[in-house]
Amino acid sequence: MTAISSLDAAFFITWLAAAVRLAGPVLLAALGEIFAERSGVLNIGIEGAVLLGALGSYLTAVYTGSTGLGFLAGGVTGLLVGLPLAFLYIRARASQVVVGIVFNILAGGIASYVYELVLGHASSPTIAMLEPIQVPVLSTLPGIGPVLFQQPLPLYLTLLLVVIAQIVLFRTHFGLSLRAVGENPRAAHAAGIRVPLMRTIGVLLSCSTAGLAGSYLVTAQIGLFRDNIVSGQGFIALAIVIFGRWNPLKAMMAAFIFGAADALQLSLQLFQSAVPAQLLLALPYLLTILAMSGLVGKAVQPGALTIAYQKE
Repeated sequence: MTAISSLDAAFFITWLAAAVRLAGPVLLAALGEIFAERSGVLNIGIEGAVLLGALGSYLTAVYTGSTGLGFLAGGVTGLLVGLPLAFLYIRARASQVVVGIVFNILAGGIASYVYELVLGHASSPTIAMLEPIQVPVLSTLPGIGPVLFQQPLPLYLTLLLVVIAQIVLFRTHFGLSLRAVGENPRAAHAAGIRVPLMRTIGVLLSCSTAGLAGSYLVTAQIGLFRDNIVSGQGFIALAIVIFGRWNPLKAMMAAFIFGAADALQLSLQLFQSAVPAQLLLALPYLLTILAMSGLVGKAVQPGALTIAYQKE
């Protein structure tokens, strides 16, 4: 009985630790997307921004030998990616859905081309990943220690950004202006708010955090770059925004749910479960479908989401 209880405890701790670790990148991408959608822009292009951020992070780490610089480079790459997207979404008033889908396809081609151009057909060199930080005293706590206090630095930065995003969005004049633009841009303009500027900031924040999410994958989880490194995590981030009702704290809880679903198949494989791995791999995407369909509860989106604004 003691052996069985120990095995159950080991499985539970391993599963939760993996859930927290896997939730980090999608939560980071979702945080910026909340700002974009609160401003009225649906940035479907975050999937491509995550991919290009991962590439920028990896190449920087390879050529500078600095994992820290590599992590920051992903955010800069995302910011640069956001400039043309913001122009198309806001200035050109192109269809946000079409632009986002086309950009994701284009980003896949760009990433493959740049990778081959820079590294050729040589085998991918691995980079030194950011090691988990053992928080003094807290990391030794039974159960909760390995789950929350033995994680890499990007996770702690992401959790800090959740708190900052919550305060900025709901406790500052900037957040009020951003939300006003997303609900009724004409009324916001009449109140003196610069609608195009606020929406541009929202898109740039979205792409920057998406690029950092790509850095997270490279520098804290995988240590190299490959074309399928994102594997739909940008789309899962979009679902997390809806599931979290465009609220950073609720999005954090939603990300942990998705992370738990993703980690379940890893933990069950580790303990040689009889459940087919293919079925477990589908769990995060099933949750994505449920979140997007509204079956888990009706979500009231920002009133002007996807609606282009033109000053009269």
